[in-house]
Amino acid sequence: MRAPIWVAEGRRAPRLRGNVRADVCVVGAGIAGLATAWRLANAGRSVVVLDGREPGTGETSRTTAHLVTALDRGWNALASIHGESLAQLAADSHRAAIDQIEALCGAEGADCHFERLDGFLFAAPRTAHTPLEAELDAARRAGIDGVEMVPRAPLRGYDTGPCLRFPRQAVCHPLRLVAALRSAITRGGGRVFGRTRVETVDSGRPFRVHVAGGATVSADAVVVATNSPIAGAPTLHAMQAPYRTYAIAAPVPRGSITNALYWDTEEPFHYVRLGRSTEDRDVLIVGGEDHRTGQGGGTANERYRRLVRWSRVRFPTMGAVTSHWSGQVMEPVDGLAYIGRNPGDEENVYIATGDSGQGMTHGTIAGMLLTDLIQGRKNKWEDLYSPTRLRVSALTEYASENINVAGQYADYVTAGDIKSESELKPCEGAVMRDGMSKVAVFRDRSGRVHKMSAVCPHLGCVVAWNSTEETWDCPCHGSRFSAEGRVYQGPANSDLEAVK
Repeated sequence: MRAPIWVAEGRRAPRLRGNVRADVCVVGAGIAGLATAWRLANAGRSVVVLDGREPGTGETSRTTAHLVTALDRGWNALASIHGESLAQLAADSHRAAIDQIEALCGAEGADCHFERLDGFLFAAPRTAHTPLEAELDAARRAGIDGVEMVPRAPLRGYDTGPCLRFPRQAVCHPLRLVAALRSAITRGGGRVFGRTRVETVDSGRPFRVHVAGGATVSADAVVVATNSPIAGAPTLHAMQAPYRTYAIAAPVPRGSITNALYWDTEEPFHYVRLGRSTEDRDVLIVGGEDHRTGQGGGTANERYRRLVRWSRVRFPTMGAVTSHWSGQVMEPVDGLAYIGRNPGDEENVYIATGDSGQGMTHGTIAGMLLTDLIQGRKNKWEDLYSPTRLRVSALTEYASENINVAGQYADYVTAGDIKSESELKPCEGAVMRDGMSKVAVFRDRSGRVHKMSAVCPHLGCVVAWNSTEETWDCPCHGSRFSAEGRVYQGPANSDLEAVK
């Protein structure tokens, strides 16, 4: 897989080598974790941030960084689920998050490529425009300023038909924002460590966060800001589902596409933006083709080809694809993130998860909300994002997603993908039945075969092979493992068990 177009900024973070003490330990150095640590450091709290990789190189490096008040679930659906007063609070929070990112980029003097843009939502081909009218009405009731219906999106050579224009949306370079946050945290006395994988969090006063290699962080409060929480009651994992989303990038002549954000209402939907490149070229970034992680049929390469076909119809000046990648979105059953005290845990353990395609703004909201909770202040968004909420209007989707999860356990009694490891070519993986067990088998470039239990150590689902990224993906809650079985992404926090 070709890497995302974003290039990391700044020096590598040090590893945690010894035991340290802090007021707050933040687990996860994506936008949510770093935004929280930055605000806490500004409030005078001592903060330590830990990440199993380099800061920002997880899902933050795979986002297309749309900073929007036009949320993926749509305001008509969000108002139906949460009610109009809470929908207004949601709009207020995402508007505040964009303003916060803009202010941070300005205050730090970092060129994060922040830019305000219009966003255009248009209907799928050959579909009615009535849903757009309902969305316009709901967005206005939620307090989205300036949203309006316009005759078409400003795309040359492609008539979208009537569409909604959302003013004052924005984009930025996500890893430059990560670098700006790291610098601000360090200046405030905080410490950010990379390649430091958290293994366990022991309750008590203080909490003790144990990392691989034996070091420990003692802290009065812990924030778990991993994409899917490595801590948390099973009920929380039952309230969100992991989805893979795909993106491509290709050069276009400068000025051939109006610089804006574009989205459609297809299922699955598409999302589009431009990135900076050279004086005579821009980079067109197109995403979509979402499906449930570890499920959905077909290969990732087929999904990339569909993205290319869709893009060439609408953007005929597009050159050859230079990058393609995928990312993981945690989709909550009611369309909004879970930010607050960790359900079923001690009072001073907090989580941020359920980005719902708005990881940049939901992560920034987490920084504002969690800082207030840790500082003992009331926050007006607390109930809206509470991880213990369960809206009655979301119960149907809650049941549907968990029926899907239950169905994955049937993989225990099915035949394997292959009957013998001899069927595998180099760099291929497959699940094979071995008596009563399921085994994940991978043949590396040298021809060596690696065998692991195919059972995810989180809650016991059977993993599936992701041929494009060469990972094992759990179809239940989104845990991911390297081809050799090393844990790559939670909620699992240990490797696939080796099989002799």
